[in-house]
Amino acid sequence: MHQETSRRTFLAMGAAAAGACVLGAKGLVAADTAAKPTVVVWSEGTAPKDVYPHDINGAVAEGLRADLPDWNVVVANLDDPDQGLPDSLLAKCDVLIWWGHKRHDDVKNELVAKVDKRVKKDGMGFISLHSSHFARTNKKLMGSPCTWGAYIGDSVDCKITVQDASHPIAAGLPKEFCFKHSERYSEPYAVPEPKAVVLTGAHTLADGKEDPARMGLCWEVGKGKFYYFMPGHETNPVFFDANVRRMMSNAVKWAAPSK
Repeated sequence: MHQETSRRTFLAMGAAAAGACVLGAKGLVAADTAAKPTVVVWSEGTAPKDVYPHDINGAVAEGLRADLPDWNVVVANLDDPDQGLPDSLLAKCDVLIWWGHKRHDDVKNELVAKVDKRVKKDGMGFISLHSSHFARTNKKLMGSPCTWGAYIGDSVDCKITVQDASHPIAAGLPKEFCFKHSERYSEPYAVPEPKAVVLTGAHTLADGKEDPARMGLCWEVGKGKFYYFMPGHETNPVFFDANVRRMMSNAVKWAAPSK
């Protein structure tokens, strides 16, 4: 009887251990980790090291890990195998954050099509940052030129104003906040009419004048949610700002598909 009880106990313990693990891309991983939603922060890797030692996606990921302990936060780069987004990672990605600037044309057509499908057909969230308005993924999802009226490096700072305080992306943000920003994009922005404009604001120019613009815009693209944040010039440490980090965490939670 003692032997049979021990055998049953051992089998039960083995079953529990098996239930606690699942087979991941790199072997056995804890089930609670595998069950977490996943956000992938992608970058082309061209931000200056003196401003972003671990690139912009490293700075964004650092903020997300602090604010979203219940999420898997993955950093991906253009120069990684499969341009940072192998099928296995893209398939489990709930929200994809994209930053690009100089290497938009290096992104392969095949990857653009896969991202487009994951958003429109599968409901993956997509967050586009600053100069990623010209990213091929961004333009494919918007279906428009995604051009701004002007790009001028004559600004001193950027003031952000919460336009829609009831929107989840605005949760916990002050009514206004400001950070240094040396490049302004000027309206109009050639995109479909957004479903929501969460943030507006203005760049203050060196001569004291202001150039107002929409700063945080939301769309629904097929089954997916899409957020674009206009500021984020790579020579300014925007993504270390506490309010911007809170906004990014809010945007990830908002863009995530319902499960």
